Amino acid sequence: MVLKEMTDNNYSETEELDDIDFNSDDEAEGNGELYEHFKVVVDPGQKSVRVDKYLFERIVNASRNRIQQAADAGFVMANGKPVKSSYKIKPNDVITVMMDRPKYNNDIVPEDIPLDVVYEDEELMVVNKPAGLVVHPGCGNYHGTLVNAIAWHLRDNPKYNPNDPQVGLVHRIDKDTSGLLVIAKTPDAKTSLGLQFFNKTTKRKYRALVWGIIEEDEGTIVGNIARNPKDRMQMAVFDDPTIGKHAVTHYRVIERLGYVTLVECVLETGRTHQIRVHMKHIGHILFNDERYGGHEILKGTHFSKYKQFVNNCFDICPRQALHAMTLGFVHPKTGKEMFFTSEIPQDMTDLIDKWRNYISNRDTI
Repeated sequence: MVLKEMTDNNYSETEELDDIDFNSDDEAEGNGELYEHFKVVVDPGQKSVRVDKYLFERIVNASRNRIQQAADAGFVMANGKPVKSSYKIKPNDVITVMMDRPKYNNDIVPEDIPLDVVYEDEELMVVNKPAGLVVHPGCGNYHGTLVNAIAWHLRDNPKYNPNDPQVGLVHRIDKDTSGLLVIAKTPDAKTSLGLQFFNKTTKRKYRALVWGIIEEDEGTIVGNIARNPKDRMQMAVFDDPTIGKHAVTHYRVIERLGYVTLVECVLETGRTHQIRVHMKHIGHILFNDERYGGHEILKGTHFSKYKQFVNNCFDICPRQALHAMTLGFVHPKTGKEMFFTSEIPQDMTDLIDKWRNYISNRDTI
């Protein structure tokens, strides 16, 4: 269980965890049976906080009020016993959320979905995920994911069970982020790779196009990240060290292009939406990042030709301009250092070229 916590905490630019449907309109069967929907072992170093606050920071699409209602109804357990929302969690507590209806069956079904395999051996595989492909089944996306594609690709491998948490994804990236991911095909590989992510020894570099001109050639963003209490679909940076998780992003300017900047981002930690929320925190939202406001014209002129130009840019790259470009790690069996690079995809390449053309012709736009 400790290793599971390690790897979950280091998903880079991760998709949301599977939701608990607190808002279901389904009527309970009324037989008194409870079903486990969520379980977590509290970290040994966790400070004492209310259980409703603790769960609010970990469960997507569930308001604190709904969690409190679930606790008051006896659905929140600590070490197997119901607790109220005011219960103060302790290190190593086993916190579960039990509901009066079965959890949606999230068994991974193999699906014949195109898969760009960059490298593969008996222990692992590296894939290049296109933008628009959800990584893992979750609320609203139970099929057609990268995990379903991997299950199909490895369907004839008797050692690979897509529903076994000891194998499979080691880290994740968002649906609309493109780029490299490593998948473990054996439990030993999952353990080794998971520890490398936990110990921050992997090498991960991203390319991003952000709004505004970054004056410094390079810099480091340090700020705890947690869910935005005003918008549960967003993450936010908090100055309070007791809120969220420590996060560090290093960035370097690649090219300044009028009203946008092409940057390289290096992750020291891997938190949900880390690059997206850290860049917003310093005033440079990712281009066309709808969730964080990057789909609006944030910099530039008021001329109609410029507005049309930017709207054309949005059409060319209809997603946040973020690509997981490089991935490096030590092979879990051979001990050899491995390093992979994925070229920037066509939509982002066309977008960058369009801004370059804008720079050369800006007097006419």
